[in-house]
Amino acid sequence: MNSENILIKVEDIKAYIESGILELYVLGDLNHEERAEVENMLVKYPELKVELNAIEDALASYAEKTAVEPPTYMRDRILGSLDHELSDNSSINESSNKKVVNLKQYNFYKFAFAACLALLLLSIYLLISLNSKLQQTNAQIASLQSEKQQFAKTVSFKNGELEVFQDASFRFLNLQGTPKVPNAKLTIAWSPLKRKVWIDLKSVQMPVNDKNHQYQLWALVKGKPISLGVFNKTADSTSDMKEMKSVELAEAFAVTLEPQGGSVVPTMDQMMVIGKF
Repeated sequence: MNSENILIKVEDIKAYIESGILELYVLGDLNHEERAEVENMLVKYPELKVELNAIEDALASYAEKTAVEPPTYMRDRILGSLDHELSDNSSINESSNKKVVNLKQYNFYKFAFAACLALLLLSIYLLISLNSKLQQTNAQIASLQSEKQQFAKTVSFKNGELEVFQDASFRFLNLQGTPKVPNAKLTIAWSPLKRKVWIDLKSVQMPVNDKNHQYQLWALVKGKPISLGVFNKTADSTSDMKEMKSVELAEAFAVTLEPQGGSVVPTMDQMMVIGKF
């Protein structure tokens, strides 16, 4: 087995342990098929058996440390109720002369019942505590998975930004302001080969749009404007690049100010910048 296969095996075992299925196995919350699968994995991977033993020891230690006795008032109430029933039963039996109560034997059952009740209350408490801990663990796992997905998206986006500057097929175009806003500017990167279009948000020199409007990028293809998507200009923008819709052929590019969500056709009197290669 080469080092790569060993690494894959270690990662698989780690992911299996972190899934929480071994805790569910110990608690008896798996169905027959799931238990059979776990037992098969325990045979196949001795590392899992070591982890299972650790979980069982941790739960046993936790149960021993958190063991509580039932409150005194509850024990007194139960014993008082049993004493009352014992007194009533004794009176009935004496009046009917049909049965004699063995008080010593009855006391034994009375304390046995109290002990069983205390054990039941303790078991319920431990189950509730373990269930709460399991829910917290599942929530943490879900949060970590979400963070991992977000990190993967960020890495993918940054790789896309690097591609713009490393791929020679990308061409850069500075769109210039129209008579409406002569000082407006915007830089775009376009790869006809890969049909990708990016805009440099930090290069945007246009008025900040309000919440009811957005800027819309257009490509002029065979004399017809094609929408490449919308974007915002904010006062505190921290984004560097934004990928727009793809286009293979374009004679020119332009940006207009449109209602929130964009328009089907450009509003010509709201054109902000325009340029062509």
